[in-house]
Amino acid sequence: MDENYKPKSKMVAGLLGLFLGCYGVHNFYLGYTTKGIIQVCCFTLLGFVLWFALGIGFLVQLGIAIWAFVEAIMIFAGGIKVDGKGYPLVD
Repeated sequence: MDENYKPKSKMVAGLLGLFLGCYGVHNFYLGYTTKGIIQVCCFTLLGFVLWFALGIGFLVQLGIAIWAFVEAIMIFAGGIKVDGKGYPLVD
């Protein structure tokens, strides 16, 4: 393990997933940057564009919210056990 590395907390990641998961904050925290970028772009850009253009953006945003909720539950339940670098999450 890298000597400067601080282990990521399962509790912090789960709470970020519950409260800010639509913006992918929990994925950025865990080091899953690509997933975080996809979530924030889909929720903000795609969601709002479709909301104003076609009136269906709420479906995209609802889908991202469900995705984030499921990931938060997976973090709390132990389905996601490691961060983006492969180090285990701590309790």
